[in-house]
Amino acid sequence: MPKITTVIAAGGLGTRLVGYKGNDSTKMLLKVNNLSIISHQLNQLISWGLDDFVIVTNPLFDNLIKEDVLSNFSKVKLQFVLQQNQLGVAHALQQSEQAVPKNNMILYILGDNFFEYPQIDKNFLKKVKSNISYLFTKEVQNPKDFGVVEILDNKVISIIEKPNEPKSNLIAVGLYLFPSNCFNKIRQIQPSDRGEYEITSLLEDYMMSDNLEYKKVNGWWIDAGTPEAIKRIEKLI
Repeated sequence: MPKITTVIAAGGLGTRLVGYKGNDSTKMLLKVNNLSIISHQLNQLISWGLDDFVIVTNPLFDNLIKEDVLSNFSKVKLQFVLQQNQLGVAHALQQSEQAVPKNNMILYILGDNFFEYPQIDKNFLKKVKSNISYLFTKEVQNPKDFGVVEILDNKVISIIEKPNEPKSNLIAVGLYLFPSNCFNKIRQIQPSDRGEYEITSLLEDYMMSDNLEYKKVNGWWIDAGTPEAIKRIEKLI
């Protein structure tokens, strides 16, 4: 089985949750049942059997996130890296390069994504190929709000970010498994029209070389980026 370093993207500002429950900082520190979202995230990933973590933060809240996490996980292997500028999800991943051991695969998760069941296990990892990228997907009722994944003959043939006319109800959730060469590929990405290095661009690179596979999420999935989602999370975790 491959060695895995888990990278958590926790550098977003979460503007939709500013002011919610008195939150005046990053949503990663918003308390859900008396524990911050970032600490809930680590609990989730540890329960999956993962034990090597890199947390990507931003300069505004780096110290606060470190303080919160280290107070709850003093015996867990943790590293912190900064995303100095908010230049996209792929850019956030790039910041972890020096913290990831050479040849390790990278499980990359957005810090506000939560799942009912572990999405990786020993059976899955035994089948993982070191040169393949794995995209985790879920069927939803509102696909136009996400990156929409189109499948043909059990292969990913397109990934379109927030399309007006989605070609399917299958979306990419905020969980990915990348080979160690992802960092080199990110360096080749061109910024999108909004000036960001998009994770869809990285996935498309793997797709074009026939090195992208997908796995459907088991159980519920929540992107905890809105007050409504936080209310659901409070009942579920």
